[in-house]
Amino acid sequence: MKSIVARHTGVTALPADVEPSDTELDAIEAEMPVVLAEVELLDALIVLLDRPVSEFDGRRIRRAHRKVLAARRDAANKTYPVPPAVA
Repeated sequence: MKSIVARHTGVTALPADVEPSDTELDAIEAEMPVVLAEVELLDALIVLLDRPVSEFDGRRIRRAHRKVLAARRDAANKTYPVPPAVA
């Protein structure tokens, strides 16, 4: 069995213990309501891959879609603190 290796070296060297900064973690946390709403919509759509849409499924999809739109609206209207400039 052959091992698969990259033929090119990486463009930038990254340390092995790269962790997200506090600012990045705050940004991820701020986006979580949108991500969770989109996952709920995808779950509703995945259910319909192997069966026809019922009235209940239609309501579930509409509800999930409205939840995504509301989460996106709330995220767009939220003000975030500006991180300090790195000198």
